[in-house]
Amino acid sequence: MKQYIVDAFTDELFKGNPAAVCVMDEWISDELMRNIAKENNLSETAFTVREGEGYRLRWFTPNSEINFCGHATLGTSFVIANFIEPGCKTIKYHTLSGDMSVEVNNGVFVMDFPRYRLDPVEVTDAMERALGVRPTAAFMDRDLLMVLSSEEEVFGLKPDLAAIGGLDGICIAVTAKGTEYDCVSRVFAPELGIPEDPVTGSTHCMIAPYWAERLGKSKITAFQASERTGVLYAEVCGERVKISGKAVLFGVSEILGKK
Repeated sequence: MKQYIVDAFTDELFKGNPAAVCVMDEWISDELMRNIAKENNLSETAFTVREGEGYRLRWFTPNSEINFCGHATLGTSFVIANFIEPGCKTIKYHTLSGDMSVEVNNGVFVMDFPRYRLDPVEVTDAMERALGVRPTAAFMDRDLLMVLSSEEEVFGLKPDLAAIGGLDGICIAVTAKGTEYDCVSRVFAPELGIPEDPVTGSTHCMIAPYWAERLGKSKITAFQASERTGVLYAEVCGERVKISGKAVLFGVSEILGKK
């Protein structure tokens, strides 16, 4: 089985967020997918199979299946558009989070995702202990989003990952207003085997609506301040969020053996 490694949300190798992508003729066992994802030890490995006019898409972290991943969707779309269906302009996916579509436009992939809620939650001492700074506000959906008072706090954050793992939420995100970009963020998911995620498309379905409302604009340019860094372009469209980015191929390999 062929596997592609794609750096997503970047046009430069060794930046953005690497995702492994397996485009298959038929499904392999869940156990094998989990083992491949664990062996890859990337934040996400995507598996996809053609289904009707689109593709069934699933995402696995090193220790579990997840219901939604943005950067691995971008990586999968890059592989399909360049190696499986060269020249295609639209890719449709069926996922655990519903149907999604991706438009391909001169190397830019525009992904149409569901918008996350922004349910306010109390800022707690546990959040402050985990981050080392006290958030000014916090919101919950699948992920926990905490707002910090400055981008310097985001850049300099040295969280207690064990304490981060004790907070509610699949991904634990921090954000602040940016200077060069509309906003900056970092995202942690130690409970998924991901200490810090390099660039997180899914959580920006929460981050982008937050800043769109506060900045009074529907289009947001976001910078994720991980070690690898990445840039996301988001547009809030009612109950959907369009997140755009580029990708670059790192390598192609052959997975040997089946179970």
